[in-house]
Amino acid sequence: MQRTIHLIGVPMDLGQSLRGVDVGPSAIRYAGLTQMLQKLNYIVVDCGNMTVPVRDTLALHHGLDFIRPISEVCELLYRQVASVISDGYLPLVMGGDHSIAVGSVGGATHDCPAGLLWIDAHADFNTPDISLSGNIHGMPLSILIGRGAPELVNAGRLGPKVEPENVVLIAVRDLDAAERRKLRESRMGIYTMREIDERGIAAVACEALERLSHVARLHVSLDMDSLDPHYAPGVGTPVTGGLNTREAHLLMELIAEDGRLGSIDVVEINPILDIQNRTATLAADLLASLLGKTIL
Repeated sequence: MQRTIHLIGVPMDLGQSLRGVDVGPSAIRYAGLTQMLQKLNYIVVDCGNMTVPVRDTLALHHGLDFIRPISEVCELLYRQVASVISDGYLPLVMGGDHSIAVGSVGGATHDCPAGLLWIDAHADFNTPDISLSGNIHGMPLSILIGRGAPELVNAGRLGPKVEPENVVLIAVRDLDAAERRKLRESRMGIYTMREIDERGIAAVACEALERLSHVARLHVSLDMDSLDPHYAPGVGTPVTGGLNTREAHLLMELIAEDGRLGSIDVVEINPILDIQNRTATLAADLLASLLGKTIL
């Protein structure tokens, strides 16, 4: 039986100071994502883009000033993702900056717990009191476990949206000092690039999935800066030493083979910084692998 995927664009650029990620959903569409998924025998429903306030129309300047408009968008995204899953379909959310995960992960856990695979160069585990930049795209994971601005923590439903033991971070390599201390105290699974270098992505992926074996459904939150900027130059916060394309594809393929994938978000594609849409094209290719595309 054909499975249906709902594409949801969220042109959010309020969570960070560098402009351009609001064009991310269009770049992924331009890369041919719909056609790739149709070739995999999916029914694809493009829901268009959510309405997000245009940054220049808001009399706001500092990162934390954007808490309210971000929470309002995430509230709506929460409801849409929860509705898509309730109808038996798979939501694929295209960002936009990583603050949208407050809504996408929240909605994905509306009716039951889900395991969260957070694939990112950064942990996004800051809170307003320790953040060096005040940018909210550096905070969504802490918000999702219940720490941070109440408007965001309570978006969609009151309180935490995911338990720390249901979270695994992969490809982390750039952490603030205070953030590092909080991560060490958490109960989350954390696989840095050093561990991937030492053990290989296959071993890390299999162990991560086993770590989440107690949950029936998985949400993948793919930040394109998890890849090395040589392969994915169109991101706002590039960090050298990331995943190469084959490692990223193998990670996606192993998650697909696991069979529990229920929802996805892909974030932080900045076409203004990209080279010939290379990062969005790679994102579309990785999503195809995540949704079942194989070499043979």
